[in-house]
This record gives sequence, structure tokens and C-alpha cells, in this order.
Amino acid sequence: MAATGSEQKGTKAFYVSTPIYYVNDAPHLGHAYTTVAGDVLTRWHRQRGEKVWYLTGTDEHGQKIMRTAQANGVSPQDWCDKLVEEAWKPLWEHLEIANDDFIRTTEDRHTARVQEFVQDLYDKDEIYQGEYEGPYCVGCEEYKSPGDLLDGEGEFAGQKLCPIHKKPVEMLKEENYFFKLSAYGPKLLEFYEANPGFIQPESARNEVMNVVRGGLQDLSISRSTFDWGVRVPWDEKHVIYVWIDALLNYATAVGYGADQAKFDETFPADVHLVGKDILRFHTVIWPAMLMANGLPLPKKVFANGWLMVGGEKMSKSNLTGIKPQDLTEHFGVDAYRWYFLRAISYGQDGSFSWEDFSHRYTAELANDFGNLASRVGAMTVKYFGGELPEAVSHGAAEQAIADGLTKAVREADTKIGEELDFAGGIAAIFEFIKQVNGYLTEQEPWKVAKDQSEEGQARLATILYTAAEALRGCAVLLNPVMPATCEKLWASLGAEASLGALADQKVTESGEWGKLPAGAAVTKGAILFPRLEEPKQG
Repeated sequence: MAATGSEQKGTKAFYVSTPIYYVNDAPHLGHAYTTVAGDVLTRWHRQRGEKVWYLTGTDEHGQKIMRTAQANGVSPQDWCDKLVEEAWKPLWEHLEIANDDFIRTTEDRHTARVQEFVQDLYDKDEIYQGEYEGPYCVGCEEYKSPGDLLDGEGEFAGQKLCPIHKKPVEMLKEENYFFKLSAYGPKLLEFYEANPGFIQPESARNEVMNVVRGGLQDLSISRSTFDWGVRVPWDEKHVIYVWIDALLNYATAVGYGADQAKFDETFPADVHLVGKDILRFHTVIWPAMLMANGLPLPKKVFANGWLMVGGEKMSKSNLTGIKPQDLTEHFGVDAYRWYFLRAISYGQDGSFSWEDFSHRYTAELANDFGNLASRVGAMTVKYFGGELPEAVSHGAAEQAIADGLTKAVREADTKIGEELDFAGGIAAIFEFIKQVNGYLTEQEPWKVAKDQSEEGQARLATILYTAAEALRGCAVLLNPVMPATCEKLWASLGAEASLGALADQKVTESGEWGKLPAGAAVTKGAILFPRLEEPKQG
């Protein structure tokens, strides 16, 4: 789903990227977790009125892809094409991901620019020829330090295992080209000290700094034992190391070497979202590459934790992979987008369970949020014929709700827009929803409605206006998280006709009280979060 961002020429875009994902298999919950987070972050900044660029894509070179394709009896390119078109892009459309671009590392716009970048490093004497021998994990596409390896047991007894994939490494010896990474240790440490927010969360920053303080080795940036990759321009017997190729997508996708104006307005990234297992590539190798070629460094690299099932990281290799569609079919797409960001603190490991999802769906989405919207719509239709009444007796109770909305906006904007604390931001909004529900319980509009005096009807009008205006604020605040649901709510409040498109409402202005005009055509609308059916067995 391509976004239609504002065209503010000359201003720097708020640029967010996900990792580009290996296409050796279909996407699972872990991939979707990062991509939804990036989507919510960029939608939030769009609704601040900012120019935004959101990039995702696929990493299609390397030995792992080549072997997977061979195992399936097809060429690597055919394998990648099939998975991208039949699995990756359809899932992002299904999850309402509003990315501005989708980069594939097999595209000409990428491969030609990768060759140019590496050639520039070679011409600057940042790359030299040498030989390397060591343990190599095909799954990671990375040489491993012997001290990081695990001792194999059972079927792998006597072998050394990758600590991430728990599979035997291979001993490789090949002639390679090397990037002088070791020279950049002091410069990286100086950069980390000057930019303490560059690596997030804090625990990740400490880990990376300790690695760099321990000394860096020069990096092998080519392979000669297979040919599925971008050719080294000055020596076609070699292909460029897949991680050098992959990291450069963040530059090639926004015009590096091809569209200087677009590059200047977009690069560098404001936030790279990555998994913690690829943090070192993004915080050591990537900035060193940029330093070497005189390019600006990203502002922030934020490592999310792992999604866990039964104490195991979700991945295809350990059989805990779950299709996002398994959950969206039962809970709905918007609830899916909401749950993982609400239930797990971004940057920390978190466990998923069907039971927790069901509980939170029922308690927070259906009972708190959905029921509030349903009650307000139904009472406005019943007591005022669907025409939003004017608040004529705004008192202390109503001011508390107005103040509560102001607080929710302030907290959510800081937590989601700046700190990437999605759970904290969403919690602030739902605390406000609880406050509004408490307000209705205390005011008892269904009892006030029995008082047909002018004073009684004025009080009823004020209560319902207050609740509807609170929902107007909630629709704006939750739109980046649950866009389809909030569109339904926006329509039921009659806000489209009176205030314009929901996507055009600024989150920073959503706390201004009294925006929803009296006379707006309120309808009961569809149930936002239907009762869950029992999951199908088998």
C-alpha cells in the first residue's frame, strides 16, 4: 500500500526503514512486528503534518538464498520473484502497511549503485585484497569468531554451532577483498559519545560500545566461492558480501548516485528499525562505510527484541513461526496491529500467547473502546435523532475529560513519536478511554434522559457531546495504529463531513477541545470489535 505523502520540496523527510528481509521463506510474525511498528511510527509523523518516507524491502542475494532456490529446483531470481509477489508484498498490503517504497536488492537501481559505492571505497584505498579462513554461518551470512560458537550435542556432537541458528558452521578459506574497518573504531566511539541516542535501547548501546572498544577487525567484503550476488566491479570473479550489498539499500532506494535532490531531501535515515541480532551490522559496519565515503550517518538505530513462543525466538528454523494471517483471520487486522505494540515493550523481548491476545481484545478493544463508541452513537441517535447536540452546561466533570484528552495527546505524542515507546503511548490513550467510560458511568445519561425539563435535556446534551468529542480525539490518536477501525468511528461521528478526512487531522492538535461541531450527523455505526468466535480446531 503506497502512501501519498505531502510534497514539501526542500524539507528533510522523516525517513524510517525496516531491515530488508531475506526471501528464503515466507514472512512470519517477527517480520510483521517490525514492519507494523515502522508503519505506526511513520503514520504518526504524517499526522503531525511532516514529510515522511517509509522504506521496506527484500534482501535477495547471498549463499542462503542460492541454496534455498537450488533445494526448490528453481533459479535464485525465480525464487525471489515468486516469494516477493506471492508472500511478502501481499502481506504488507493485508496489514495496511503504508510504505512509500519497496526495494529489492536484485533491481538495477540498486545493484549499479552498490558497485559505484564499493568502487569509490576501492579508489580511496579503503579496500585491499587478502585471504581469510574461518568458521562461517550461511544462515547469518557471516564469519563467526571461534569464541562465539557453541558445542554441538546429539546429532551435531563434535561440531561447532552458530549461537543464533544452532546449526553447524562451515570452515571457509577464500581470497577476498577487505574493508579497513579496524581504522574506524576510534571514530565510531567518538560518534557514539557525541550522539548518545544513536543506538537504542540503552542496553544495546552498551553492548555495541563494548564490542568496538575491544577492537575491530577488517571486514571481508567479497566472496569468491559462489556467484549469486553483485559483481565486484574491478574483479568479476568476486561478488560483493551480501551485508555490504544489503546495507546500501538505505541509500540506493532514496536516490544515491541517481537522484541527488531526492537523496538530499531524504538521506540519512532518522530511524533504522532492526532486530537485535543484526544490530552490529547497522551500528558498526554501516556507519563506518558511510564515514569512509563521506556521507552523513543515520540519527538512530533502534533494535527491537525477539518475539517468543514457549521461550523460543520465532523463526522458521525452530518451528515456532506463525503466519500473521492465522491471527488476523481470527482477531482482525487492526486488532493484530494494536496487540503486538500494546502488549510488548518495543526494544524488549516479549512473549506472545493466543490467550493473552484474546483477553486484551475482549477487555480493552471490545469492552472499553468498542463499547464506548457503540453506546455514544446509540444514545445520540435515540435521544437526539442522530444530531450531535451542543454542550451547554460544561462543568468540572467535562473539563476533567478535556484535560484528560490534552494529557493523552501530550503523552502519546512523546512516547510514540519520539521515544518509540508504542506500548506506553497506546496505554496513555486507553487510560483516557477508561476515563471517558468512567465519566459516562458517573453521569448516567440514560437516567438523565428521563428528565424532560430544559435543564435535564441540556445536561444530557452536554454529556453526550463530551463523550462524542472525546471519541473524536481518540479516533485521531489511534488512527496510526488502527486505521480501518478509526475510519469507521470517524464516519459514525459525522466528522468526515464537518472536519475533513481523518488522515488530515494532526495528532498534535487533536487535544484542542470542541472541534466536533454541534449538528454533526452521528450514527450508531458497525460494531468496531465483534465478539470473538471460538478458534477452529485442527
